[in-house]
Amino acid sequence: MTDKLIIFDTTLRDGEQSPGASMTRDEKLRIARQLERLRVDVIEAGFAASSNGDFEAVRAIADAIRESTVCSLARANDRDIGRAAEALKGAARARIHTFIATSELHMEKKLRMTRDQVFEQARLAVRFARNLCGDIEFSPEDGYRSDPDFLCRVIEAVIAEGATTINIPDTVGYAIPELYGQFILDLRRRIPNADKAVWSVHCHNDLGMAVANSLAGVMIGGARQVECTINGLGERAGNCSLEEVVMAVRTRRDYFGLEVGVDASQIVPASRMVSQTTGFVVQPNKAVVGANAFAHASGIHQDGVLKARDTYEIMRAEDVGWSANKIVLGKLSGRNAFKQRLQDLGVALESESDINAAFARFKDLADRKSEIFDEDIIALVGDDSVTHDQEHYRLLALSQHSAMGERPHARVAFAAGGVEQHADSDGNGPVDASLKAIESRVKSGAEMMLYSVNAITSGSTESQGEVTVRLQLGGRVVNGVGADPDIVVASAKAYLSALNKLHSNADRVAAQG
Repeated sequence: MTDKLIIFDTTLRDGEQSPGASMTRDEKLRIARQLERLRVDVIEAGFAASSNGDFEAVRAIADAIRESTVCSLARANDRDIGRAAEALKGAARARIHTFIATSELHMEKKLRMTRDQVFEQARLAVRFARNLCGDIEFSPEDGYRSDPDFLCRVIEAVIAEGATTINIPDTVGYAIPELYGQFILDLRRRIPNADKAVWSVHCHNDLGMAVANSLAGVMIGGARQVECTINGLGERAGNCSLEEVVMAVRTRRDYFGLEVGVDASQIVPASRMVSQTTGFVVQPNKAVVGANAFAHASGIHQDGVLKARDTYEIMRAEDVGWSANKIVLGKLSGRNAFKQRLQDLGVALESESDINAAFARFKDLADRKSEIFDEDIIALVGDDSVTHDQEHYRLLALSQHSAMGERPHARVAFAAGGVEQHADSDGNGPVDASLKAIESRVKSGAEMMLYSVNAITSGSTESQGEVTVRLQLGGRVVNGVGADPDIVVASAKAYLSALNKLHSNADRVAAQG
């Protein structure tokens, strides 16, 4: 008999805490639907008490998702827990995930609480949550750096109060695989009621060992839930990567002897959706989902793969959702064909008006680009400008002139709150001139922290460019993403997209579990 490994995805909560990765309600809902298609067991939808926006996102996901358990994070206090329970009311399967720090460093410097105070708050929080929801997860924040004796005391108490999952976070990525696995095993052996809860691992990647630590927690420690994110998204160096854990367990089933319920063919679509939504580009050599993950440049490797794929490939590209960049639609394609292709790609739009807006953008793109690939369709659907009615800023027109020996100049027309604005500026290049023109009217005062360009499809100068712009203002960091065959236009779209997020001014409270 094999065991089931529970996949707990926290892309929408811990992943979103990565600076600039915050998402709108609709973006979160779109990714949650893809996670459900991926068949993850638990979706941590957010931190309902952190802001009204996050509350609404958790509630929308709880109302929409039927197959996966929907979870909300909550600090160990009645207000947070009550808010989480309220947001999860519509869920088919709900979980409240409550946490409090247990390491000496965190208790003394951050919480300014004694051990006894933390113990009592943890116990009472789980008791309160258990009266509101049947599925309760408890995390001792910075658990790996906590005193084992105190940790045993806390965990035994919260299990007695009704915690059904115990998660041991390596909050700062300090662990070493063998030591982390043994740490969890020792806790499970010492705590009398340890068998009354599922044990979970939540590892950060500060030393590049999040996946190794998580798998050690499973194999050595006996954990049966892994907390992870798509593309390893997360603050600092990121979190444990879902795609790497899932494919390691599937590929080396001979060693792990574990079953995972994930539909691996949805891994690459999920990776692309998260990357294009957040603007965090996946590095080409990233395991499983990187563009080079199944590429072979060496002549010896190419020869071997042609003769027998398993000479150099331990898993098949198609098993994780990679497919050839075949042309799927053209400018003569109709709305029904476009709508069907969206369904084939697993893209769900909320309304007919959203489909019509996306189709209009598709027709515009098809007039300018002869070959339309799946990646192009995903990019234009994920473009913020599909939902014009929700935007404060929107690009209307752009023209620019640049020539060797002359200073580039750009003229931009954009809508700001329904009012058409016109601006022009010189710059060091056409992109610089265009963004300076916009800023001359908006006067946001935001600092640009990142500007990056990524080709959506490869092998052609016709490829759409996907631009990410990261802005910081008043401690807030936001990403804007824009796609267009014209890099200058894509840059202006990305800049306005970031300004829209700054304008929304959604408050967020970061919490680390």
